[in-house]
Amino acid sequence: MPKRKVRLYYAGIQVRDIRKSLKFYRFLGLRVSHRGTMPHGGKWVHLVDPSSKQRLELNWYPKGSRFYEKYRNGSELDHIGFIVNDAVKWFRLLVRRGAKPAAEPFGDESETLAYVKDPDGIWIELIGPGRKDLTDSK
Repeated sequence: MPKRKVRLYYAGIQVRDIRKSLKFYRFLGLRVSHRGTMPHGGKWVHLVDPSSKQRLELNWYPKGSRFYEKYRNGSELDHIGFIVNDAVKWFRLLVRRGAKPAAEPFGDESETLAYVKDPDGIWIELIGPGRKDLTDSK
């Protein structure tokens, strides 16, 4: 098989309010690596996870830009997964900070999953170690 010459670099998502989205993703531990303004007035921010090196690009497009489309509430992107040390605790913490719950924590002794929605309605998957008792997060 020939050497692969293509690699995944980042996922880009359209956001309604770049400041709110930046605050949300920075709280999850992502760090800003680059940011800029597009020729048509749009804004972009590249975020990087310091431990996994995964990248996420936030994009905001003004009305009148050739890239602007009416926002469809996150339905074009399924979800973004984050590995956390405790999915139940992170779920509760993010909900307390204003995230909308999408799916309450569930799982078994091998893995715990939970989902919240970011400020634009995109589902955020929280992947944590398994738990015997999903109701106790103390």
